[in-house]
Amino acid sequence: MKPDAVARAERILGIDAETWARVVSRGYSVNEHWTVGFADGSRAFLKLASVDPSPQWVRDEQHVFECVDGPFMPRLLGFDDGDRPLLILEDMLPEARWPPPWQPGDVDAVVAALSEVSSAPVEGELPLLAEDSMVGWREVAEDPAPFLSLRIVSAAWLERCLPVLLEAADSALLDGASLVHRDVRSDNLCLRDGRAVLLDWNHACIGNPAFDVAFWLPSLRLEGGPDPATFGVDEMAVFVAGFFAAQAGLPAPEGAPRVRSFQRAQLEVALPWASSTLGLPLR
Repeated sequence: MKPDAVARAERILGIDAETWARVVSRGYSVNEHWTVGFADGSRAFLKLASVDPSPQWVRDEQHVFECVDGPFMPRLLGFDDGDRPLLILEDMLPEARWPPPWQPGDVDAVVAALSEVSSAPVEGELPLLAEDSMVGWREVAEDPAPFLSLRIVSAAWLERCLPVLLEAADSALLDGASLVHRDVRSDNLCLRDGRAVLLDWNHACIGNPAFDVAFWLPSLRLEGGPDPATFGVDEMAVFVAGFFAAQAGLPAPEGAPRVRSFQRAQLEVALPWASSTLGLPLR
């Protein structure tokens, strides 16, 4: 019996599926993923969402595909809404390479793709980065217990440094008119024919393109990449560190049960980066 996602894809595309396989995602959500081969020789990648907030995220991603098109993203083939929204994309798996490991030229390819993203035309309305309720040092100030429970820094360090961190996290730095992917990590990108292709566009917005580079850097460093301070986006370090400081100590969300440990690891890169940029003690 064909899986529901495959049967729905057949109806939407009007082509019979001949082969299909469940895909284990490297990401942190619990979406259901399939790769499908059709009778006409074409292929597709299916993303089926069921656990909140994933259904709305899939709807948001479909909207982004309606607004944006470019070589830095897969092609949208179809969409079906409902309690379990289904997104049908071109299948990148057979031809692409998925870092890590990062090979020579890979980081440059991602930087080039992000430059293309930042200059891409957007035909439609997307949220503004500066107006989004992104958590950060303000939330840490209101309730420091989750952050301090990580035991990365002391309460004395936080009391001494928090005023500087709050002042540096000026939302005006997020302003901009560029397309921003807003979730750049290795599990959300692949390399194909020397180019980087970005996946999972559900958080895309309009703002400062330096945000994309900056939020990618902690995970890149954890995978053996360069020091974040070498990319020229130090002004964003305080936002990166603040986001992970506000999130890593919280209970895991139902839709992404493994995400907190990864956020903590990124915080352990981002906090020294932000501290060094602002001239704060590291401990």
